[in-house]
Amino acid sequence: MTSLTDRKNAAISRGVGMTTQIYADRAENAEIWDKEGNRYIDFAAGIAVVNTGHRHPKIIAAVKAQLDRFTHTCHQVVPYENYVHLAERLNALAPGDFEKKTIFVTTGAEAVENAIKIARAATGRQAIIAFGGGFHGRTFMGMALTGKVVPYKVGFGAMPADVFHAPFPIELHGVGVEQSLAALKKLFAADVDPGRVAAIIIEPVQGEGGFYPAPTAFMKALREICDQHGILLIADEVQTGFARTGKLFAMEHHDVAPDLMTMAKSLAGGFPLAAVTGRAEIMDAPGPGGLGGTYGGSPIGIAAAHAVLDVIEEEDLCDRANQLGNRLKQRLAAIREKVPEIVDIRGPGFMNAVEFNDTNTNQPSADFANKVRLNALAKGLILLTCGVHGNVIRFLAPITIQDEVFAEALDILEASILEARS
Repeated sequence: MTSLTDRKNAAISRGVGMTTQIYADRAENAEIWDKEGNRYIDFAAGIAVVNTGHRHPKIIAAVKAQLDRFTHTCHQVVPYENYVHLAERLNALAPGDFEKKTIFVTTGAEAVENAIKIARAATGRQAIIAFGGGFHGRTFMGMALTGKVVPYKVGFGAMPADVFHAPFPIELHGVGVEQSLAALKKLFAADVDPGRVAAIIIEPVQGEGGFYPAPTAFMKALREICDQHGILLIADEVQTGFARTGKLFAMEHHDVAPDLMTMAKSLAGGFPLAAVTGRAEIMDAPGPGGLGGTYGGSPIGIAAAHAVLDVIEEEDLCDRANQLGNRLKQRLAAIREKVPEIVDIRGPGFMNAVEFNDTNTNQPSADFANKVRLNALAKGLILLTCGVHGNVIRFLAPITIQDEVFAEALDILEASILEARS
């Protein structure tokens, strides 16, 4: 009999990489069972998509109710009230004491693309500044903004023009806030007139880049620079949003309001939906028909998103994220003396990471991180690596994970790290 892996290799482009060879059969909250009946604890959550857990009963009920009414009309053709209501809710919840408007699309990359379109339409400028290590999607503009070549840009030819990168401040790697700001100032002097820059886009916590939080001092300085030069500040909250960092949105940690914000992933708890929310006058810059998409704001995703927002509030998932993140970081800190490969434990709320270096060279060790990942997988715990050097393990378990399952996962994680040293 041909294995599923052989069938996948024969049928699907190798460009669609796979972290595991687990083929899901069913899932519930923070657990997944594969086709062979093996159980796994999910510390990936579909890459931060199911903050509210797999198949949360309230979300499933909302989707079933919507299925019984209609599944698609295209909001641009026959609109529906739920789309309007969700926009109203996000406008009220997003940071910033000003009037806001929202559009819905389907993916995080699409949200980023539309944010750039809106910024250019609103400012009449073309240039965009992003940051090294940032990740903003796999579309062409998403690739151009992303600050990592392999595997996202390699072999795909020329990227869109007028995209510039500045270093993201990471003290661990010798780049402080002042150095990042100095590099930005140099960029304005040597490469692009700030009067041509439409927007600066930043992840409040870098996702694929290594789960590095942006310092508050840096975020406040960016806001000042943007205000000084008439540049829009775009917060990419695709991975950080919806209680992951202990706040509904990560920008709330800095008391800085972006002009535009992109969101997706956990917005709809496992159903495809993304959004751009921003200042009303900026969001209105494109003309009618300039924004949208056939599947943008799917009724199914909209229904799920309403339930997600309800669950986050009713179950106090922001507080839960802080509790879980503190327990995870304390457990890692407790074994740090036994594991000199650990060079950092970080992350707000439940958006946490541990970084490993080689003890002989003091250089990033992707090998050690991968050993931990594989050890954990063999014991039934799904982990993801990340970082420009691949030496970081990121933790993205559902915030709804049961206490007993979380405790089991922490035991597996500790054993897997200690085993990687042998």
